Amino acid sequence: MSCGTNRDCGCATSASPGVDAGRRAFLKSGAAFATVALTPTVTLMAFGAGDAAAQGAQERLNPAARWGLLIDVSKCGDGCNECVTACRKENGWEDTGHPATDAQWIRKVTLTDPKSGASRELPVMCQHCDEPPCVDVCPTGASFKRADGIVLVDKHRCIGCRYCMMACPYKARSFIHEALIDQKPHAPRGKGTVESCTLCVHRIDSGRNPACVESCNATGGGAMMFGDLNDPESAIAKRVAELASTQLRDDLGLDPGVHYVNL
Repeated sequence: MSCGTNRDCGCATSASPGVDAGRRAFLKSGAAFATVALTPTVTLMAFGAGDAAAQGAQERLNPAARWGLLIDVSKCGDGCNECVTACRKENGWEDTGHPATDAQWIRKVTLTDPKSGASRELPVMCQHCDEPPCVDVCPTGASFKRADGIVLVDKHRCIGCRYCMMACPYKARSFIHEALIDQKPHAPRGKGTVESCTLCVHRIDSGRNPACVESCNATGGGAMMFGDLNDPESAIAKRVAELASTQLRDDLGLDPGVHYVNL
């Protein structure tokens, strides 16, 4: 049975039985554990430890902020993949030409007007919704939203059930099928878990732009803007206020953090 997508969404199968059994046994064991933050975005499970470190990391975030993107589709050139290439290099995922199983943290999509035949290319990634359905359906709490609105996956809690992939209307999440090597320390991944765009939280937490935005503005069409949507004085908030921006599938009421103009 399949949900009808062109990617492995997990409708029929989950992770390997051995992996699933081990994770379920761990989760059901009732052992006392706490989430200890190594950085505000990377966590590990530490047995017998308190959760003061994790709580402190969350408290350092700005809950008044809402990080997001504004993408001008008219500046997104046909065939330009600077944002995709930058994301792949920054976060260490591979595109081997197998879209059904490859990681796709960000991808280029072509939309065609059926009446005029006019087409537009635009990047699509995790939309970092204010009401993320992936978080709602996750049985372990692995999918979560940070205090500043960024939606992430805790790889130590993900059991590979892929409910979040089925719940996401943007097909923005990928399941890791293969063993991984040469991982980036700031972008932990793991076979048998789900992943998606993190907005480059390691960059945001150090005051930098996401890699896709930096690359698009440096060598692409300058189509992407990043900033705090909740700060009325920020450049992105001013642009969103003055332009007729669009959120993908705004009819769902998820309030995505990614806005598009000239779509």
